[in-house]
Amino acid sequence: MTHSSAEEIRRVTAFWRDLGLPGLIDVHTHFMPERVLAKVWAYFDAAGPLTARPWPIAYRLEEEDRLARLRSFGVLTFTSMLYPHKPDMATWLNGWAADFAERTPGCLHTATFFPEPGVRRYVAEAIEAGARVFKAHLQVGAYDPADPLLDDVWGLLAEAGVPVVAHCGSGPAPGRHTGPGPIGAVLARHPRLRLIVAHMGLPEYSDFLDLAARHPYVHLDTTMAFTDFTEEATPFPRSELPRLLDLEDRILFGSDFPNIPYPYAEALEALARLDLGDGWLRAVCHDNAARLFPATREPRS
Repeated sequence: MTHSSAEEIRRVTAFWRDLGLPGLIDVHTHFMPERVLAKVWAYFDAAGPLTARPWPIAYRLEEEDRLARLRSFGVLTFTSMLYPHKPDMATWLNGWAADFAERTPGCLHTATFFPEPGVRRYVAEAIEAGARVFKAHLQVGAYDPADPLLDDVWGLLAEAGVPVVAHCGSGPAPGRHTGPGPIGAVLARHPRLRLIVAHMGLPEYSDFLDLAARHPYVHLDTTMAFTDFTEEATPFPRSELPRLLDLEDRILFGSDFPNIPYPYAEALEALARLDLGDGWLRAVCHDNAARLFPATREPRS
C-alpha cells in the first residue's frame, strides 16, 4: 500500500468514525464485466463528447484490488451499477451481476433493463432471484422512461418495493429523455416507485428537489455532487441548501467509484463542507440507506 492510499484510507475512516458510524453505505458504485468496464474507461480516457474534459480514473485497479480498497475505506454495503446501451444486453448483464453479488459480500444484488420485448419477464425473474436495486441510465440508453414497454417494469418495481437508481438528470450533457419531465411522467403513473435520482439530478438540482418534495418515495444520491470537480461546471445553488435539510431522510451517499477523477475522500469531505450538521451526515452516509436496504428482506406477499 502506498503512503498516499494509506493516507486516504485514514481520511475516509476518520470521517465515519468521528460521526459514530459503523462504516459507510455507498449506493452508487460500478462493478461490471471487465470488457464492459474497459470500454467505459476508454471513453473517459478519450474525454468523450458527454464529458468533454479530462477525466483521469482514480481507481484503475483490478477487480479484487478495487473491492479491497472499498473495504479498507469501511464501505459496508455497495452496488454494482451497470446498464445496457442497446437491446439484448440487459439479460447478460443481469446474469453477471447476480453472480458477482453471490460471490461478493457487501454487494447489493444489482440489475438493469432496457425497453425491449421480454423486459417485463427478465425484470420479474431478477426480482424473484433477489435483486435489491436496479439501475436505469436514460442518457446512455437514450430511451424514454415512459416507453410503453417499460410501464409494467416500473409497476413491478413499485409493487416489490425495489429501488431503482436512475441517471435522469441532464448532466454532464443533456439527452433526448433526460431532465425532470420524462421521469416525472413515470412517477405520475407509479407514485410508489422507490426512485433514487443519481447525481442529485445535476444540473437540474432544483427541479429534482421539487420532484422529491412532491413524491415521498423519491430519494436522491449525492454521487459527484458538491465536489470541486463538479462545482466548477455545475455548482449546486446555495439557496437550495435548506432543502437538503428538509429532505434529510431521503438523501443517500453515492460515489461513482471507481470511475471518479479524484480521491474517494473528497466526496465525503465535500458533504461535510455543506455544514448541515453531523446528524445530516450520519443519515446520508449510512442510516437512510440502511433503512432502504435492510440487512434482510421481508418476504414478498
